Amino acid sequence: MNDSFKVQGLAGKAQLEGVVSIEGAKNAALPLMAAALVMEGETKLTNVPDIADVHSMNKLLEGLGAYTTFKNHELSIRTAEANQTVLEREVAKRLRASVLLVGAVLARSRKVVLPHPGGCVLGSRPIDLFVDGFRKLGCIVTEDTDTYTFEAPNGIAGGELFFRVVSVTATETFMIAAVKAQATVTLKNCAMEPEVIALAEFLKKAGARITGAGTPTITIQPSHVEPPAEPFRVISDRIEAGSFLILGALVGKKIEVQNCDPDHLEALTETLKDMGVHVFIAQNSITILPADKLKPIDIRTHEYPGFPTDLQAPFTVLLTQADGESSVLETIFDGRLNYASELVRMGANVNVVNPHKAIIKGATSLKARNIDGPDIRAGLAFLLAAAVADGESIIGNAHLIDRGYERIEEKLKSLGLSIERVTT
Repeated sequence: MNDSFKVQGLAGKAQLEGVVSIEGAKNAALPLMAAALVMEGETKLTNVPDIADVHSMNKLLEGLGAYTTFKNHELSIRTAEANQTVLEREVAKRLRASVLLVGAVLARSRKVVLPHPGGCVLGSRPIDLFVDGFRKLGCIVTEDTDTYTFEAPNGIAGGELFFRVVSVTATETFMIAAVKAQATVTLKNCAMEPEVIALAEFLKKAGARITGAGTPTITIQPSHVEPPAEPFRVISDRIEAGSFLILGALVGKKIEVQNCDPDHLEALTETLKDMGVHVFIAQNSITILPADKLKPIDIRTHEYPGFPTDLQAPFTVLLTQADGESSVLETIFDGRLNYASELVRMGANVNVVNPHKAIIKGATSLKARNIDGPDIRAGLAFLLAAAVADGESIIGNAHLIDRGYERIEEKLKSLGLSIERVTT
């Protein structure tokens, strides 16, 4: 059984209109869920997105002995009996964020066994940052055919870590672990994403002593932590918000994106303005009206506050509709331009110069095609391409899109797009 989305394209006409409300951020919820393991008691989170990755993380937590309840975007995690140390193989292999649990379980139980992590197919994504980092903090790491075993018989030591590449997941994993370290841990060349700051705020409400989150250097002093007294609200998903802003620029009459934080989206909104898109920003919402004529532009993905790599594929669809030559330079992941060949099949003029750069010449009319999405963000990009195309497209591997977008077809339908989920 494999769900797909059947989409009747708008042939480039700007017809979608309405209001869409943004969910909590996947990339904020998952580290918060992992962090619950470093403290005893019941952690309560609100505004948690009801998506596949959250359900997978819940399964991993329950496999470690935690008890979770999840209803109406409210999640409770009780950790009194979370004493297991082996992550459930099949779940961990399809969720790369499972590596977030390494620091938490290691801090809690002094040992953790991790299958080689999975997730989206985005080229080389080794976990050497984690292996090297924990070794520098006094841990023993062994690897066999398909698992890593991390052990800290004397607890996690203090010290300094310099990340040779900026990594959100590594920054978060070591922040969580360092809360229970034997001495102060200083992390350098850290990611500065809003999700990192949100994790630090959560840990500080739990009693952690953390300074520098949102800067390249974060210092964590050992401390006693327990679940915050008040439920902690997951920040809004800037990638979901950005996806709908791009949709508005593509085929929107007027689309209002509510429950978002415009400060987290400046790289995108400024780029859209430069392309001629009409962008109206309020305190917690952004309204998009289409450009009179879309101008081409060059973008370069970069760690926050730069242009988000997770919006690169959806944005490339927009560039196919700009009048002239644009370019995309992907600096974060290898292989993240692999989806471009499918856009070419739809009629786009996209030339992938090398694994990190593409030249897009527009505007081109896109034709409907049947396509399987290879990952969350490319899958969403194909939905956008199907929306702007002429004819009926089938976008397969809906389960991948479901990993990051809650009720995507309902939201698109509410804006006027003809879309339905079909099971094959």
